Amino acid sequence: MNTIARRAYNLCRSPPLLPVQGVKSVSGEHQIQQCRGIRVRVHNGNLEQALRFMQRKMQSSGIERQLKNLQTHHVKNSEKRVLARKKLQRRIQSQELAHRIKVILADKARMQ
Repeated sequence: MNTIARRAYNLCRSPPLLPVQGVKSVSGEHQIQQCRGIRVRVHNGNLEQALRFMQRKMQSSGIERQLKNLQTHHVKNSEKRVLARKKLQRRIQSQELAHRIKVILADKARMQ
């Protein structure tokens, strides 16, 4: 969990300020827009609970998947095959689910 927190911190810290395209300030320089991140409050010094909550927020917002895609170390070919197979399974599963929903909605439309 600590590695995920560190990666998230570095992801939001690395480009801390981004220039806004096409917007000029009075002095002629680009205005600065701050990078948005996830904020988690620590209540009563309970850091473990805050880290778990942050991990759930990161999973739901997709930041965790972005962090995993930013791997800078070498990935073995066997790992690539496993990841590709898992990605294919997720895609097939989502397509099957979409097809089931489409069939259910078509049946409901026919009954009305």
